[in-house]
Amino acid sequence: MSHSTYNQLFQQAQNALNDILELESASSTLDITKDAAAFSRHQNNLYIKYIRIFRKLEVVHDQIAHPQKWKVVEMLLEGVMGRIIEVRREMVDKGLSEFHFMDDVIQDLKLTPSNVEIPIPKYFSRKAVKLREERRQFFVKLLQEEAVTKEKEVPQSTDEAVRIIQIAERARQGRLRARIMRDIWREEQREKNRKLLPPVTMQPAEAATLIQKTWKGYSQRKKTVRQRDEEFEFIGMVPSENANKPSAVNLMAKETAENRHLLQEQYRTEYEKAQPLIKQTVMDTEGPDMKETYREQIRHWFIECYNTSGKFPDYPTVEQGGSDIIFAEKTPDQLLAEILAEEEEKENQKGKKGNVKEVKKEKKGKSKPEPKPEGFSDFLPDITEGNKIYTDVWRDRDESANLLQKHDVELEKEDKRKEVEKEIRLQVDELMREELRNLRMAVERDFSEPPKAKTKPKKARGKEKGSKKKEKDFTANRSLNSLCDELIEQGLLKAAPQVPLASYLGDFSYLGSTLLHANINPMPSLYDIRQIITTYAILPLGSQPLHEKAPLVKSILLAGPRGVGKKMLVHSICTETCATLFDLTAKNIAGKYPGKSGLQMMLHMVFKLEPKRLKKNLPKLLKQIKAEDRVLLVGTSSRPFDAELKPLFKVYDRIILIPRADYASRYVIWKNFIEEHGGVISNTLDLTSLAKISDGYTPGHLVEVVKSVLTDHRIEQQAKVPLTANNFIRALSKIEPIYQQEETAFMNWASKTPLAKKALKAKREKEALEAAAQEAANKKKR
Repeated sequence: MSHSTYNQLFQQAQNALNDILELESASSTLDITKDAAAFSRHQNNLYIKYIRIFRKLEVVHDQIAHPQKWKVVEMLLEGVMGRIIEVRREMVDKGLSEFHFMDDVIQDLKLTPSNVEIPIPKYFSRKAVKLREERRQFFVKLLQEEAVTKEKEVPQSTDEAVRIIQIAERARQGRLRARIMRDIWREEQREKNRKLLPPVTMQPAEAATLIQKTWKGYSQRKKTVRQRDEEFEFIGMVPSENANKPSAVNLMAKETAENRHLLQEQYRTEYEKAQPLIKQTVMDTEGPDMKETYREQIRHWFIECYNTSGKFPDYPTVEQGGSDIIFAEKTPDQLLAEILAEEEEKENQKGKKGNVKEVKKEKKGKSKPEPKPEGFSDFLPDITEGNKIYTDVWRDRDESANLLQKHDVELEKEDKRKEVEKEIRLQVDELMREELRNLRMAVERDFSEPPKAKTKPKKARGKEKGSKKKEKDFTANRSLNSLCDELIEQGLLKAAPQVPLASYLGDFSYLGSTLLHANINPMPSLYDIRQIITTYAILPLGSQPLHEKAPLVKSILLAGPRGVGKKMLVHSICTETCATLFDLTAKNIAGKYPGKSGLQMMLHMVFKLEPKRLKKNLPKLLKQIKAEDRVLLVGTSSRPFDAELKPLFKVYDRIILIPRADYASRYVIWKNFIEEHGGVISNTLDLTSLAKISDGYTPGHLVEVVKSVLTDHRIEQQAKVPLTANNFIRALSKIEPIYQQEETAFMNWASKTPLAKKALKAKREKEALEAAAQEAANKKKR
């Protein structure tokens, strides 16, 4: 695509942002207590519109070449991602549920589920390419060294080597003997069949007619089947043979996108190199005039203040803003009054320090930050600012002379001019402070007493009050590489498998809102799980500014039956964000670092490799995680109902129950897994029936079945013997499904989570209010 295409897409996203900012202002008038349904519809509509804007901005951010526009797009993209997280948090807090069904809103907006799926920004993986490769090489090198060490530690004896060679040779001879015997048997069968054939008594003309009839029938049947398949493929009733093969157009588009990435890097490098040159040009050409202008203005301010008050003013300090407040739109009298008021306030504060006994002692420790007001957003100001920059700078800008979309020198001069002004003001401030001292000495003849010699303050004995005890470093004399080596050897630090989140298959829940209107609680789909993981884990971990300002999620618990993909989601989080994976499961740490001191050492080593060193046990560790620490604790459990509820719910901020796959998801999983493992889906394979009868089985079960059926030998036979549903049903019948008792146990456990308890309490209060209103209405009728 061309530069103009992405400029138009940028403009469309800005127009949509203008509309959604107006919609945001209307949300303040909605009251959930009066009309919860209207509030829910409004939030769903807002959420979907933000996702659509996010999808457009993500494409623009990935492909736009102009480096100055790219900075604006990045600001907007971070703001929109953060606002999506905030809106979802509001939906969870007000709706008291982690899952929200928006199929009715999507239908009203004439959209498809793929239009509203939250994408993972491509720059996450592009930024982490170098880091991922370095980490892979580090793991490979360490594992190779460990393998060499083990080989040296356990030398192989001559007898053992001879025994291995004998085993291999006997196996080779057995395979060769079996192949020879198979060929002999086949030859015997052919000879036997040849003897059983009857003698040919047909005339040549009759034989030719029979051959023609057979061939013409076969040819016509084949042609009819091909025409029928082409028609079914055209109307979408059967999958295309080339559906999974990239077309020439797609390959060309992919190549163009890669070329634009290279162009982006080239333009960005040129822009970064040009910035100091442009700044120096502004400094050389406009700096002297700026400096002289500022000095004249400050001198004029000196004279005005002297004529007004009879004395020269005190020059504003650096903390007060220096000459910035002089150039503000204020009169000399106002500036002088402000400076005098600040000095008087400082003197009052000094006087208060002497009367220590009257001041109440504050509680030890830091005061808790004030809660943010309801409806407050940390990201709306960024979105508004980015929208304003686009409106003021780019919307009506004539770029006909910049067809290559390189950086705009004049625009950069405007930005650098502000930096130059700030630097020159600091220089002028130093000069004018000296000039003001000279003026005072010459005009006012200041004969003040010489300043007294400053006495050195006495050092306080002992430790200062409130000083924190320094945390003990158990590994002060060790490098981070040595800690990594030890943790890898112990199996705590692992190389996560590369599993993109898109491989966690699941379809949209198409009847969610319909079931809700019928007072039936719908089960979420695996599509919803994928969206939640993107919102709570991948987006915040992938962006440092987003993690610092978005609602902080320190820990997530993924609970569900075996085989629903809990570990796969953990690996997807690590893959998409290039995160480091520490495996602290009970099974993995059993027998390692025994005792209390060993546990302290293990946790110390794990968290020393993170951005911030944390403390001893898990709940305390979570309390120490701050917004600037991109750390996420993810727990997985297939039997959470066996654990103690109170400590479990205390540790995890978000608790996600992953259900078994619904019909739509099972159909998608069967289709993709069979094709991924070399299977060919034909008319003989009834995927609808497979999806129907596999109710109660998890995606892990389906993967196990597909792997057991699609062996190398069976894949080779597909041309002659196509796959059928019976091939998979036989293998599926040998696996234990998830029974209703286990599902009931999960649902009972989920009803005891803090969020479910709040929802139950709100439901009871609502029912009580409705009953009271109904009773009052009945009394009026009487």
